[in-house]
Amino acid sequence: MGETFSSLRIRNFRLFFVGQLVSNSGNWLTIVALTLLVLHRTDRGTAVGLLSACQFGPMLVLSAWAGLVADRVDKRRLLCLTQGLEMGQSATLAALAFIPGIPLVVFYLVALAGGVMLAFDNPARRSFVNEMVDRPNVTNAVTLYSALVNLSRIFGPTVAGLLVVSLGFGWCFTIDAVSYVGVLTALVMMRPGELYRGAPSRRGPGQIRAGLRYIRRAAELRISFVVLLVIGAVSYNFTVVFPLFVEKGLHRGDAAYAFLYAVFSAGSVIGSLFVARRSEVGMRSIVGGAALFGVAMIGLALSPGMTVAYPVAALVGGASVAYMTATTALAQLRAEPVMVGRVLGLQTVLLIGTTPVSGPLLGLLADLAGARMPVLVGGVAAAGASVYAAVAWFGPARAEDRALAERAAAERGRAVT
Repeated sequence: MGETFSSLRIRNFRLFFVGQLVSNSGNWLTIVALTLLVLHRTDRGTAVGLLSACQFGPMLVLSAWAGLVADRVDKRRLLCLTQGLEMGQSATLAALAFIPGIPLVVFYLVALAGGVMLAFDNPARRSFVNEMVDRPNVTNAVTLYSALVNLSRIFGPTVAGLLVVSLGFGWCFTIDAVSYVGVLTALVMMRPGELYRGAPSRRGPGQIRAGLRYIRRAAELRISFVVLLVIGAVSYNFTVVFPLFVEKGLHRGDAAYAFLYAVFSAGSVIGSLFVARRSEVGMRSIVGGAALFGVAMIGLALSPGMTVAYPVAALVGGASVAYMTATTALAQLRAEPVMVGRVLGLQTVLLIGTTPVSGPLLGLLADLAGARMPVLVGGVAAAGASVYAAVAWFGPARAEDRALAERAAAERGRAVT
């Protein structure tokens, strides 16, 4: 048990963990409420996909640059700014939801503004984990943060479903706005002198291209990013496919969707805590996690009803977080300190930035071929990506990485002599 929670012994990370748990739970109130608001007003999968494009589209364009910004600046101060702006976005959504007759396009525009904020917040928040703990605890901190994100999915969607049914959409957005007080307080209470900061990246031309070249040269990163491109684009669009699957595929209501998401998230938490006990994460973890995730998604698509869908959704949650945690931990551990922000920014482009294209397409696929089809396609894609990773890594790529490491060690030895 001590190994599972070892990074929580560090004060700054403990503050961050508690603040993010409160704030992330609030975020899910907004995500679920806004999705259901659009679905209820349009009854179209393409409309839900368009909302997802507005929420995450800016990440496709801005995340690589935002990762470079995170490498250059004080991440704690940057997070104070982005989290404060996101608090304002939630308050704006609350005000709009309480006013009857607001055109739907206004909600799309506010979601788009929130996407811009998220593009800068995401790489800064994820790379900040590396600065709060010493290197032996990085893997544990990354996996516990992943557990936190998924634990918030239990509270957020469940409470959102209850609030939507009982009080309406506006209260979901209001509670989310208030939840940002927790994370902002935690950031202010941190001790800057206890952070493990590396030297900031210097300004210069071609730094984003340098990040791309860095990933291309490292076979382990390159293969994991190809897998992430496939899974992020086709398999990881839960906010689009889950409400359509429940309400149009299984013909159930908002409460059933919220509970399915809570069960999915409970499985994610269990998976996170299991992964947190690992001291090493590598390509084997990515291959195994992607394969299990694909099989579980296929099983969910074929579920005959909610009774079967609930336990399968828990398996999907556990497998998805096992895969995603392995991918994130590998990126954070393998990347050099001056490259972490850029590597995570580019990773965000592949995971979330592809949503503006794939979200509407998956919504259209649900309209044309049925709400189960996007889940099935996501499962097949994840399983296929795992096969690619196994063939690519356990072939010449692993030897390529080993040769690069040996050359780097030899060069360091010559420099010493």
